[in-house]
Amino acid sequence: MLRRSLLGLAGLLATPALAQNQPQPRLPEEPLIIVTRDGKRHEFRVEMALSMDQQMVGLMFRPSVGPNEGMLFDWGQPRESSMWMRNTITSLDMVFIAANGHIHRIAERTVPYSLAAIDSRGPVRATLELAAGTAERLGLRVGDRVIQRIFGNAD
Repeated sequence: MLRRSLLGLAGLLATPALAQNQPQPRLPEEPLIIVTRDGKRHEFRVEMALSMDQQMVGLMFRPSVGPNEGMLFDWGQPRESSMWMRNTITSLDMVFIAANGHIHRIAERTVPYSLAAIDSRGPVRATLELAAGTAERLGLRVGDRVIQRIFGNAD
């Protein structure tokens, strides 16, 4: 599921997990909390995709994502985020998060294997991938707050 305007296509071919059509090993996990407009706190354990290689593979080839799991793609600084579902076999919700930790956009129930770009539609610090239906189940909305260390707002 590359994310950088399809920039790393050559890099995709060189990534070991992709060459073997296998998911990458689980990445280090950290806590993440989403606080909805009504004050409800939803806790997750998210894998941290920090390097370009980790971000290029993302959740490709993973058969499922747990209800309180996800993957956080930290872009390091605000920028446009463009994702796709290449080799991703399960539908996802993509949550685009601004540098201040507020949800900028949500793309729900993405289409497995699709090469269509899913864009942030504005600069974001990070993109969070969750199991499809999570945003609806929890009532997530644009403007809700994400608490995680990369936003400098961890409890």
